[in-house]
Amino acid sequence: MNKKSLRIGGALFGAAALATGGVTAAATAASPSHDRAVFPLVRSAASVKAGCLTNANAFVRIRNQGPVEVMTIDAHGLPRNTDFDVFINQLPNAPFGISWYQGDLETNGAGNAHGVFVGRFSIETFTVAPGSGPAPSVHDGPFPDAATNPQFAPVHEYHVGVWFNSSRDAAAVGCANVVTPFNGEHNAGPQALSTQQFPDTSGPLRQITP
Repeated sequence: MNKKSLRIGGALFGAAALATGGVTAAATAASPSHDRAVFPLVRSAASVKAGCLTNANAFVRIRNQGPVEVMTIDAHGLPRNTDFDVFINQLPNAPFGISWYQGDLETNGAGNAHGVFVGRFSIETFTVAPGSGPAPSVHDGPFPDAATNPQFAPVHEYHVGVWFNSSRDAAAVGCANVVTPFNGEHNAGPQALSTQQFPDTSGPLRQITP
């Protein structure tokens, strides 16, 4: 797998802001100042249902840099030495809607991960398909690539989700042993963390104005 994010073992902003066992109630909403926001990732609906990742948490910090935003994710309490995949989603929970593969997180021997991603993570984040046309068919596994795209009007994606890269890794820590399309080869495991504490149409990226 090509690792698109920068990985550093320790947390950029310090473990004090991310005490193992959960995030503080005061951090359950984005704290915007137009050009930046800070918000937590919480256990996904799938993780809560399975009763797994009970000590997992993460913080996201987004800072506008003019033509792009820089998004930093610091996670703690995840399985050690494990690969995860980061997506920008239309919806925080299934069926997730339109989802964009942003990059990867890899935990160290302590179960911590740090990633830096550069892109458009703001109120202007959207996908559009003015028309239908042929699409590259690269993968033919459990979730094969579509040969064409559907036409659709602009759809904004304001949520962040993190998936296990492998269903085996998920099952090893008590999460669901299911295969989903949320990695580069379309054979990922279940969602681990998400922004499900925010409303479907008001995800935290909506707080940031370029």
